[in-house]
Amino acid sequence: MSTAAIPDEEDTIEAHALSTSLDPYGQLLKMLVPRALGIGIYDRTGVPLWLSEGCEGPDVPQLVEEALNAARAGKLDPSQRDGFTRSWTGETTYIFILRAPEAPLGAVTLTCQDGSSGPRPFSFVQGLLRPVLQVLSRELLHQGTIEDLRKEAARSSAPKAPAQPARENDLRLMLEASGADGETHSGDLQELLRTCIAHLGCTVGALLVPDRRIELACAAAGLTASRDALEKAQRHLLAWVQVQRRTLILNRTPASSPLGTLPHKILACPIRDRAQHVIGVLVLFKAADAADFDLRQVRTVEMMARHTAYVLQNTYDPATGLLTRPAFEQHAFATLAGALSGREHCVAYADVDGLHAINENHGMHVGDQALVRIAETIREHLTPNVVAARLAGDRFALFFSGEGPDGARAFLEHLCARITEVEFVHQGTKIELSMSVGLSPVTDAKLPLSHALASAEEACRRAKSQGRGQVALYEHGERASRPPLVEDLSILGSVREALANDRFRMEAQPIAALGAGTQCHRFELLLRMLDRSGATVAPEKFLAAAERNGLACEIDRWVVQYALEILSSAAALLDHLDAHFTINISGQALGDSTFPAFLEQKLSEYGLPSTLLSFEIAESAAVANIVAAESLIGRLREYGHEIALDDFGRGLSSLGYLKSLSASHLKIDGALIRELTTSSHARSAVAAIVSLARETGLKTTAESVESEALLEAVRELGVDYAQGFVIGRPRPLEIVLQELLSPGPARSRAAGAGAGARP
Repeated sequence: MSTAAIPDEEDTIEAHALSTSLDPYGQLLKMLVPRALGIGIYDRTGVPLWLSEGCEGPDVPQLVEEALNAARAGKLDPSQRDGFTRSWTGETTYIFILRAPEAPLGAVTLTCQDGSSGPRPFSFVQGLLRPVLQVLSRELLHQGTIEDLRKEAARSSAPKAPAQPARENDLRLMLEASGADGETHSGDLQELLRTCIAHLGCTVGALLVPDRRIELACAAAGLTASRDALEKAQRHLLAWVQVQRRTLILNRTPASSPLGTLPHKILACPIRDRAQHVIGVLVLFKAADAADFDLRQVRTVEMMARHTAYVLQNTYDPATGLLTRPAFEQHAFATLAGALSGREHCVAYADVDGLHAINENHGMHVGDQALVRIAETIREHLTPNVVAARLAGDRFALFFSGEGPDGARAFLEHLCARITEVEFVHQGTKIELSMSVGLSPVTDAKLPLSHALASAEEACRRAKSQGRGQVALYEHGERASRPPLVEDLSILGSVREALANDRFRMEAQPIAALGAGTQCHRFELLLRMLDRSGATVAPEKFLAAAERNGLACEIDRWVVQYALEILSSAAALLDHLDAHFTINISGQALGDSTFPAFLEQKLSEYGLPSTLLSFEIAESAAVANIVAAESLIGRLREYGHEIALDDFGRGLSSLGYLKSLSASHLKIDGALIRELTTSSHARSAVAAIVSLARETGLKTTAESVESEALLEAVRELGVDYAQGFVIGRPRPLEIVLQELLSPGPARSRAAGAGAGARP
């Protein structure tokens, strides 16, 4: 083994830092091939960057090193350009070579147990992993560039000839921007902008990233920028680089240009996301009489733009512009370990009130908009000693540096009041927004931040129980009332009464086929419960309580009985119309030994055409009760019914069970779909699921398609069906059936025809 593959201490530190940033890719590879014995990601010299369990032994690293050395020397067999396999006793290792146009970037290895018919073909496995490998190649390209700069900067410490200072300064700038420890502080973008201005002799600099809601501008020391002129220039330059997709250099601004009136030389560099879409612009201005921007400065700024993109991808939540949880924790850890370590600090845990009601009544896309408006309000009111992050979903966190509970509480109460004043209107309806917050001081615990966040979460639960928009301070020893035992008792009484008095109703939500020339009338049947006043109870509220207390199977029996009875009244006509309805089966029903016999008895009793009816089982429920799921699915398939795994992609283990479960359909989890236009990780995951489904002969449906942009995204990725408010809202089943069975326009309305439903 050559010394190139033996990392020195510096390489080991860098590899350790990279392993954290590459963890999402490793986890995605594990999700795609959950039965793999070992998975590894290596850099261009063969140094391991991420390894799963089971990657012991020298054989695979040696194979990787030999392959990369051959690729660099141009001695790799053309048939092995993208990779190759090596088989051992009953096992096969797949080596995938990641490439830039001029040289290899690294490699991914995958070791699998051979099947009864031998190893799977290399091309099959490569097709399954292709989306992940493409995105990972871009990540390693960026990481390799930073590593080269660090090493060149280290070499530049030796005495240089007089011609070298400019190059050396550029390298020092990049090294400082990257951070001495390989990590980037979330507040470094402003400092990065100031450093660029000073380093390149500019008067003004600006960074504009609309999707992240970032607008930064600063001027050289002793100067001020014309805000109006700057904003006009930024917008125009952003539009230009988005269209041209390249750097703009204006050392002489044409008089006919919209920027001709600005007495500046301009350098505008695009900021790109992982998919290479232009999402922003880094702009530097020089005085008209200053030296021109030269090629060296252009290359330096382009490198800074790539570094800025890396910071954005790993630091800011794409939907809200707030910090990600890792960046938030990094900031807090740095504060707790730094000069302010002896001062008071506080952490707040915030939860949006009633978001489920907004999602239920207006659609999840409106709920996402509500989160964005709340995040905007949080950002507008942040002070220099307060940072905020989106933890997940509708939950946020704030860290108060050098601030005690009294000051932090006053800040939060003011913030909650401002959120309630936000004007949020959808289709003429004003939607009330509010947020409940728990606050805790950061104490000298073994894990101070984790302990404080957990305490703040407990206090947040108490704030919610006190009403909307409240702030509660954690009290020592407090334990909020854990799951909703008292609330369950109230809800369960209503559920039992609804079962006894048929106070449920069924709604049908249309599902559109996205294939060209495909026409069908597909619907998912959704259950609603009514309370004594006739008001609708949120499904997640009563279904969760029913699951916890053993009533979910009784609800499933009611649904099956009602759906079969109402569909049987016009089964022949509906079958002639190619209508199709899907019934959900709960995880609790899978564990009930009497439910399969009940379901078979009802199917035999009503004798509906198998093409009229299919069933959905949540993937988590199927995997948790795999034996029962296999048995029930097998029996339903014998009757000719399709079976869909619902919320697919939410877990990481179910891919390995697809063959044994014999499902016919995958419904991709809405959480992944809603992030398609903002997250390259989500897009890669969905692309991988679609590729896997095609290889295994399964159909796919995208859930929560709530906008035209999402509809276009799932169509581009090759998803077969789409479901969501842009396709059609749930409506009473009785009305949908009446319209389906009526001639003319009513039938189109029932099918949810419109822009979303057209192939």
